[in-house]
Amino acid sequence: MDILTQGLLGATLAQSQAKQEHIRHATIIGFASGLLADADVLIQSSSDPMLTIEFHRHFTHSIFFIPFGALIASLLLWVFFRNRLKFKQVYLFSLLGYSLSGFLDACTSYGTHLFWPLMQERLSFNIISIIDPVFTLALLIAVILSLRRKVFAPARMGLLFAGLYMLVGWTQHERAADVMQDIASQRGHVIERGVIKPTLGNLLAWRSVYQHKDRLYIDGVRVGLLAENKFYQGTSVELFKPEIDFQYMPKELALYQDILRFIRFSDGYVAIHPETPHILGDIRYSNKPLGVKPIWGIEMDLRNPQYHAKYKFYRDLSKENRKQYFDMLFGRDLKSD
Repeated sequence: MDILTQGLLGATLAQSQAKQEHIRHATIIGFASGLLADADVLIQSSSDPMLTIEFHRHFTHSIFFIPFGALIASLLLWVFFRNRLKFKQVYLFSLLGYSLSGFLDACTSYGTHLFWPLMQERLSFNIISIIDPVFTLALLIAVILSLRRKVFAPARMGLLFAGLYMLVGWTQHERAADVMQDIASQRGHVIERGVIKPTLGNLLAWRSVYQHKDRLYIDGVRVGLLAENKFYQGTSVELFKPEIDFQYMPKELALYQDILRFIRFSDGYVAIHPETPHILGDIRYSNKPLGVKPIWGIEMDLRNPQYHAKYKFYRDLSKENRKQYFDMLFGRDLKSD
């Protein structure tokens, strides 16, 4: 999730196990340790843009790296707390702060190497958005209350709320997945693979993407907590297949290898940008809930395939995109284009 929520979860967990006189120290250490896993964004290469996305949420987010991540955090923080805490106390708070970073990111739709090196695939539970203000605000309140009152009870209540919120997210995900399956059946489609993910900042409006034959179908589902589910008809796009679309490109070239790397990163949900044929996008994400224009993708210089592809973001906060988002969020009917 976003870096603030990562730190707040780390602080809350550290507070939940701290004595009254150590609440303030635990808050700082837990918050800082919760951020450390995302230091993998510093792994970059000016000559190979794809390196950044390959190593983001990689080994630093693995459950097997937790003891080492906590040790690194402890060594960095020990200089500030050596006159106040024993090293084992700093390590304990660091361990608590670091421990859920990978799991929290795995609950989003981005993907995390949670069991590296035993498992090379990214895991995405898709039960919470990368940014969720309700989840973040609850943790913030818990941290502040524990810090001001110097007690661990609010922190534990915050963790309980976080767990229940994730459970609601899982339930909502399963309900949205059932709708996706029903719609595909009505169309006479067989879902070869599919993904359901929450739209930004909520657990009500979900983006549905599934593959049938050689096309990806994008739809929307509004899963009300008490109201009936609402389906939003989307669109479809042809699935990109490098062995067919770029069959004449030599496979040893840097561009072709980058395409394969991006396909692995995107779990195969890739298609050519509908308006820009030299951009290959991750169809799981779009600025428009029912759109096919990707939030990120790679720009391919087909005239110079010996060079690496460029990884780019395409943010679009246009009025049209915002309107579709809020219409779905509040369960309103969409006007046909």
